[in-house]
Amino acid sequence: MLRVRLLVYNIRYATGTGPAFHFPVPGAGYLRSSRHVLSGITNFIKVRDPDVVGLIEVDTGSIRSGMVNQADFIARSIGHYSTYECKYGIASVNQMVPIVRKQSNAFLAAPRVHGERFHYFDTGIKRLIIELELDDVAIFLVHLSLKFRHRQYQLRYLYDLIRKCPKPVIVAGDFNTYWGDHEIYLFMQAAGLRNANLRGLPSYPSRGPRKELDFILHSDRIEIQTFEIPDVRFSDHLPLICDFTVRAAARQAA
Repeated sequence: MLRVRLLVYNIRYATGTGPAFHFPVPGAGYLRSSRHVLSGITNFIKVRDPDVVGLIEVDTGSIRSGMVNQADFIARSIGHYSTYECKYGIASVNQMVPIVRKQSNAFLAAPRVHGERFHYFDTGIKRLIIELELDDVAIFLVHLSLKFRHRQYQLRYLYDLIRKCPKPVIVAGDFNTYWGDHEIYLFMQAAGLRNANLRGLPSYPSRGPRKELDFILHSDRIEIQTFEIPDVRFSDHLPLICDFTVRAAARQAA
C-alpha cells in the first residue's frame, strides 16, 4: 500500500502573528504579509516533505504580498505544482475588491498527482471547495463559514457532494467550529467519516491552542498511520500532518 503524507495549514496570508499584527489598529496585519514569514512556512513544508498540501488563506498575488503568488512560490520551492482559486463565489462582489479578490485556498501536490475540480457552496461568503483526485482517494479542501447557521448548510451541501464520490474520501481544512467537534458529529456519522485527530488536539490559536478548528476527516477505508499538530507559529493556526494508506479492498471497489 502506498503511503501518502497530507499537510493542511491555514497560513493567514503569511501575515504572521504576535502583537505587531494589531499595530497600529486591531487587524492591521491583514494588510501586510512578510517575506520572512512566507520563507519560514515554505521551509517548514519542505522539511516535512508532504505529497499533498492543502493551504487555507493564501494570497495569490495582491499588493499585500508584493504581487507574489504565495501558492506558486511555495510549490516551486518544494517541487510541487499548485492549483488554487479565490475562495469566494464566482458572482461575489468580493471578486471586485482589491486584495480580497486574491484571497484563495490552494492544493500543492507532487507531480504524480492530478485531477482537480472546483465546487462552490450555495451559502456563506467563503464558498470554495477544491477537490483533488488521486488514484485511490479524493481529497476535499474547505474553509467553512464563521456563522453557525451557514456552516450547517455547507455541511449538508458537502455531504451530498462526497456521497456521490466513488472513491474513499478525505475532507480537510478550517471548519471554524468554535463550538467544538460536536458541530460536525452528525455530519461525520451520516457521511461515514472519522476524525484523524483521535485525541482532539486543538489547533487554534497557535500561541496557546484551545480550539479544534482544523480537521482531517476520512472514510473508514482509509487507514491513518500517523497524525500530528506541530508547534509551528507562523500563523494563528497550527498545521496538521497525517500519513495515510488506502486498503487494497478499497482500491478494487473504487
